[in-house]
Amino acid sequence: MTERVPVLRIGQVLLVSIQTDLDDQSVMLLQDDLAAKVVETGAHGVVIDITAVDIVDSFVGRMLSTIASISRLLDAQTVVVGMRPAVAITLVELGLSLGGVRTALSLDKGLRVLEQARATALGESEPDDPAGSGAGGVVPDAAAGL
Repeated sequence: MTERVPVLRIGQVLLVSIQTDLDDQSVMLLQDDLAAKVVETGAHGVVIDITAVDIVDSFVGRMLSTIASISRLLDAQTVVVGMRPAVAITLVELGLSLGGVRTALSLDKGLRVLEQARATALGESEPDDPAGSGAGGVVPDAAAGL
């Protein structure tokens, strides 16, 4: 039986904590569940916690990018938190850039990235600023120390 990944609501943010390796069916269920929750709750942000993920492959990388794209189409930003150095190295070696996915080292920092992105979206910086760097210098990059 395929296990569903829980999607929890924290204010206007949805939290997805991936605690086990995901098979294809689990990922499809997660994408459907998350999209439905974004619409149902009107959430403006999604945090995907991968702290428990030890090993990634191209499938996991594509899954993170796909979830971020789905969320963005539904007007919610995505932040991936808890990426281990070995996971980051593997993603780079696989040539996966996770375009459109912001990263942060911890859940707390990820929530702050979403708060700053929301403030930017509400008019605190130029709307043409795709990196969202106008409000507080948010850089969508784990290497920036977020």
